[in-house]
Amino acid sequence: MKKILIVDDEINTGVLLSKFLSRNSYEVTTALSGSAAMDHLAAGAYDLVLCDYRLEDTDGREMLIKIKELYPKTGVIIITGYSDIKLAVELIKLGAYDYITKPLYPDEILNTVNKAIETQIALNDTKNKVVTSEVRQLEKPEITFIKNEAFVVGQSGASKELTRQIKLVAPTSYSVILTGESGTGKESVAKSIHLNSPRKDKPFVAMDCGSLTKELAGSEFFGHEKGSFTGALYTKIGHFEMANGGTLFLDEVGNLSYDVQAILLRTVQERKVKRIGSTKEINLDVRLIVATNENLQDAIQKGRFREDLYHRFNEFSIHLPPLHDRGKDILLFAENFLGEANRELNRQIRGFSPEVIDCFLNYKWPGNVRELKNVIRRATLLTEGEEVQLKALPLEISTYSNTPAESSRAHAPRSEEKPRDLKAAALEAEYETILKLLKEVNFNKTKAAKLLNIDRKTLYNKMKAISRKE
Repeated sequence: MKKILIVDDEINTGVLLSKFLSRNSYEVTTALSGSAAMDHLAAGAYDLVLCDYRLEDTDGREMLIKIKELYPKTGVIIITGYSDIKLAVELIKLGAYDYITKPLYPDEILNTVNKAIETQIALNDTKNKVVTSEVRQLEKPEITFIKNEAFVVGQSGASKELTRQIKLVAPTSYSVILTGESGTGKESVAKSIHLNSPRKDKPFVAMDCGSLTKELAGSEFFGHEKGSFTGALYTKIGHFEMANGGTLFLDEVGNLSYDVQAILLRTVQERKVKRIGSTKEINLDVRLIVATNENLQDAIQKGRFREDLYHRFNEFSIHLPPLHDRGKDILLFAENFLGEANRELNRQIRGFSPEVIDCFLNYKWPGNVRELKNVIRRATLLTEGEEVQLKALPLEISTYSNTPAESSRAHAPRSEEKPRDLKAAALEAEYETILKLLKEVNFNKTKAAKLLNIDRKTLYNKMKAISRKE
């Protein structure tokens, strides 16, 4: 039976909480002051402390610091009558699992306590595994790593560190933020975390937040009932409900509007949803993994992203290295994508010429893994022999050089290739503008479309035309 310590100088609150949690299979002790609580903690181990923020002899902040310093395996939830976002963020930064504002609601308390206990157990288990592996490394076999088809286990230092972090966080229920440049394979990493977690047999649901408006957010996140609004011709299940029991991956979360962030925060806090037009609440058991190529700390400073939502997501963060920092792993990715392209196009291409390999290793890959995959799919389609040759690569890659002088000559327009008519010249200028802008925004198509003042569909069509042109 898990042990909980309640610290509150209001006797009635302590008694009510104690009775309620005892009825829900917890062993509960109460303390009326901070000093009494520290005596209880010194006398025996507790799994969780529920501490009122305002106490006669101290406050919740000081209690949190002491408990985390002396008893790191004990989780802490702060109870406060003041719904202060800055205070809440500070407490979470200091190590609190969560905070609950008064008045207290039984369902909310029980749900938060259950999650805190589950998270603390997972964290302690992970720490114990790390210690055990260091002390008895020869006696314990290496953990099996399940990978999805799109994930390449690289051999470079950056790739090994990425795999290590996935193995570390996957068994827990932590929310995870994936950061890194556009095209580095965040969804593939999210799937790998899911496949190596206890939720692997449950749904993995991916949602693109890049173009989500306030009007669409409610229906996409929570779903709706038939007839709940004009155009609701059928009942729709939202992404949270689809992912219940499993993992929900929110891509490009940094592009969410501030209004949509507020909607999302409530759901993340309460772990409940209601379809639009329904009165029935659905309890959620969903692990959240979010991805962004933006610096959310900068977005917080500029008032574009909620700090409290950021800390809800940021229980663990993984930074994905750009492709050009992964050394010869580029060739592992290339071989993997060649296999996919062969199956897709029913081809039998065996590999790459030495010139193509040199080109792959020297090119900077501003579009990262996504760019490499697209290049190889295109090259597989164009290749007639058994090896991909240099002529099958796009011009900007096949003529790339690390030497600035050679690079500028390679990219300089050749007089015989300049278009002679106005239509061709306009298309050439459009091609150069789109390509340059995509590189500037790290191939974030949502940003590029906004800067070009066109929608994403138009941008995709123009990119397809560019691909055919090459």
